[in-house]
Amino acid sequence: MRVVIVTESFPPDVNGVAHCALQTARHLVRRGHDPLVIAPAGPHDGPAVPDISAADPCPVVRVPSLPLPGYPQVRVALPSRRVAASLAAHRADLVHLAGPFVLGVRGMTAAARLGIPAVAVYQTDLGGYARTYVGAGENAAWRRIRSVHAAADRTLAPSSAAVRDLVEHGVPRVRLWPRGVDAERFRPALRDPALRRSLAPGGELLVGYVGRLAPEKQVDLLAGTAMLPGARLVVVGDGPSAPGLRAAMPGARFLGRRTGGDLARIFASLDLFVHTGPYETFCQTAQEAMASGVPVVAPAAGGPLDLVDHGRTGLLVPPRDPAALTRAVRSLLADPERRARFGRAGRAAVAERTWESVGDRLLGHYAEILTARTAVAA
Repeated sequence: MRVVIVTESFPPDVNGVAHCALQTARHLVRRGHDPLVIAPAGPHDGPAVPDISAADPCPVVRVPSLPLPGYPQVRVALPSRRVAASLAAHRADLVHLAGPFVLGVRGMTAAARLGIPAVAVYQTDLGGYARTYVGAGENAAWRRIRSVHAAADRTLAPSSAAVRDLVEHGVPRVRLWPRGVDAERFRPALRDPALRRSLAPGGELLVGYVGRLAPEKQVDLLAGTAMLPGARLVVVGDGPSAPGLRAAMPGARFLGRRTGGDLARIFASLDLFVHTGPYETFCQTAQEAMASGVPVVAPAAGGPLDLVDHGRTGLLVPPRDPAALTRAVRSLLADPERRARFGRAGRAAVAERTWESVGDRLLGHYAEILTARTAVAA
């Protein structure tokens, strides 16, 4: 099968869309398919011709882009004829739109014009982002989402909450497709006493957050946690909110962006993982913490509702409630036996959610879409 993945982000970017698109491409190659990726170019990328770097599983076409004002880590693709030309040149059987909003819209338009079936993967709560950044525009964001996804043969959503949101806003043909986790990379055995001593020389318990440092993540809700006696807050990630968060939480350890084995070692060395953002369609970092044997505290909203089994693998708290968040963290820090029990249950809950099994579910969706198109044509 020849598949073109049109994605709003791709490595070396570090975010959920980029990671999922990379895992999708890898799985297609593993199963003997022929993928091509189309993604925004970074600031140092050369001509937008299909190329394979050492880190890429397949050829990648980079489309010219500009940094998002105020958030240069996010790049937005510019109008380009290369999307349609690449779909035609690759002789695509199917187009996979990863988090379509700008580049994905062009991919959808090109696929429709060429008569190629398309699957749209919903990954970002753009309505929530509109509320966060402009205080309005949520309805406009949903109109945009609805128009793009309604044109696709199928929309795949990563959690039951995301499925409900899409259906309630009039998006048709929505199915559930969750995310995988690398339980070999993220595992409890990587717990590192030397790293723990370096982060908490006084023997404090480590409470960690991993993710973008941006307004929609509401990391400032951790201010109370940062002041708990006997605890050390560890923040992993980067973004426009970093300077303000450093100033507001001077006792926290800010480690910047970490990836690969370094990130896995940090996860396993935590005593508790906390997520704060209420707009997660899935929350991959919570799943990685669970694979690492670390209990999770997260908002009772969005993706965490599927991931965190309240009272068994972690605790769910009311969104945007710093007092409730701090109370939950305090209660678990005071109860090592409960933390250990939650950690073991979390690891068991996600151990079989491999990217291979999730990838095969995606191939099943592809097959159904192609079969339906063939039946209509006949």
